[in-house]
Amino acid sequence: MSDRSMPITRAGFERFTAELRRLKTTERSRIANDIEVARSHGDLRENADYDDAKERQGMLEAKIAKLESDLARAEIIDTGRLGGERVVFGATVTLFDLDDESEMKVTLVGELEADPKQDRISISSPVARALVGKSIDDEVTVRTPGGVRHYEITDVTFG
Repeated sequence: MSDRSMPITRAGFERFTAELRRLKTTERSRIANDIEVARSHGDLRENADYDDAKERQGMLEAKIAKLESDLARAEIIDTGRLGGERVVFGATVTLFDLDDESEMKVTLVGELEADPKQDRISISSPVARALVGKSIDDEVTVRTPGGVRHYEITDVTFG
């Protein structure tokens, strides 16, 4: 596991902190209760409910440990104080695809927050790396696993 800091938006940090709190309180209690109920069924050697609950407990504890580690390395970037036409971490960038003449919007976030289904891409992704430092009307060429793409930056917003 890396010791390097990882950029994250304030909203992302708060979302992950809330998730950690939920896992440590609600989920831990629920699984502990499931283990107690399974224990009350008798012989633990052949108790599938007990085995299942213990396995879920192990997975939960691993998830909690990972979240704690990620949050400890998180470096909150205040995107509310950013602005301008230059693409940086936290920017929402509108791109015109010069190859198929479509438009898409992406927000550059840290690795922890990346969710391509929500158009939130990691700052370390090929697309984000190609965009950083560029401005409105700049054209960029991106080498992706799906091939080379050509975009024009049509807008950059923050917040």
